[in-house]
Amino acid sequence: MSESPLLEIAGISKSYPVRHGGDGRRELWALDDVDLTVAANTVLGIVGESGCGKSTLARTIVLLEEPTRGTVRFDGVDIHALQGDQLRMFRRRVQMVFQDPYGALPPRMDVGTAVEEPLSIAGWGTGATRGERVAHLLELVGLPASLARRYPHQLSGGQRQRVNIARAIALDPDLLVLDEPVSALDVSVQAQVLNLLRDLQTRVGLTYLFISHDLRVVRYLCNEVAVMYLGRIVERGPARSVFERPAHPYTAALLGSIPDLGGKGGMTSGSRLRGEVPSPIDRPPGCPFHPRCPIAREICATERPELRLAPASGSYSACHFADEVAGASGLRERL
Repeated sequence: MSESPLLEIAGISKSYPVRHGGDGRRELWALDDVDLTVAANTVLGIVGESGCGKSTLARTIVLLEEPTRGTVRFDGVDIHALQGDQLRMFRRRVQMVFQDPYGALPPRMDVGTAVEEPLSIAGWGTGATRGERVAHLLELVGLPASLARRYPHQLSGGQRQRVNIARAIALDPDLLVLDEPVSALDVSVQAQVLNLLRDLQTRVGLTYLFISHDLRVVRYLCNEVAVMYLGRIVERGPARSVFERPAHPYTAALLGSIPDLGGKGGMTSGSRLRGEVPSPIDRPPGCPFHPRCPIAREICATERPELRLAPASGSYSACHFADEVAGASGLRERL
C-alpha cells in the first residue's frame, strides 16, 4: 500500500470579483480546479508564464488566501478547518520563502533578531538556547554567525535570501513553499542558493514546492514538474519525462523557447509561444490553450480536456492529443 502524500490539493479554485468595462462585476479566476499531490522528501516544481496562478496557489497552501472551493490537506488534515493548537502546529510545519529577499526581512531588525523571531513566537527554548540555534541556522545556510549583528541593508541579495531561508527552517518544518526564490538574484548567486537548497533538502529531509518561471532552475532542482496555464494544471509528471518528451503543446512551446533546454527533447532552438495569454476574466471555452495552439482542432474549442496519462511520455497531460504531442516530431517544426 502506497504512503499517503504529505500535501494533497483537490479541486482548488480561487476567484476574485472585479469590475470589467461596462459589464459590471465579473469573476477573475486565478485558480481553476487544481489537483496536486506532493510526496514527502520530494521537490515538485510549478512552472508557467506570469499570471498563470502559481503564486496564488502558493499563498493558498500557506493560508494567506482562502480558496473559493476545493480542499488542501496536509498530512491528511484539511488545513482550512484547523484551529488553535492544530493551526499553530501547521504554521510551524509549513513555511514559505518569498521572491523579494529584501522585502521579506524586517528592515529595523538585525539578522539575529529576525532569525530568532519565529523561535520566540513559538516559545522555543530560552534566550540562550535561541541564540545558539540562530548561530547554527546561519552556519547551516552558509553564513558566519557574526552576521547576526548586521541589518538587511548591509547584506547582499544572496545573503538576504539565505537569511530568509534560515528563518523559514528555524522551526524544523516539513514543507517549504518557495515562490520564485532566486529570480531576483544575479545568475551566479542563483546557482549558490540553488545548491544550498538542494543540500538542505537532503540533509534536513525537507519537501519543497518550488515555484518558478525559469525552466532551467526547475530542471536542476526538481524531481517532478507541474505546468500551469491560465489557472489550471495542463501537464504533470516526473521532471525527466516532462523535459525530454512533453505531452502538452504549451509545455513543448515553453521548452522550445529556451535553446539550451533542447537536448534530447529535440525542440527547435528559438521557438516562441504565439499570441497572448487570454484574460482570466474571459477564459476561452474548451481547452484554454487552443487559441495559441499549433495543433488545435474542432474538439479543442468545445471540450475541455482533463488530465490523463500519456503513455508515450509517462506524464499526465490535459490535451486531447497528448500522445501525438509526445511522439510526433512534426509538432516541433510547427511551434
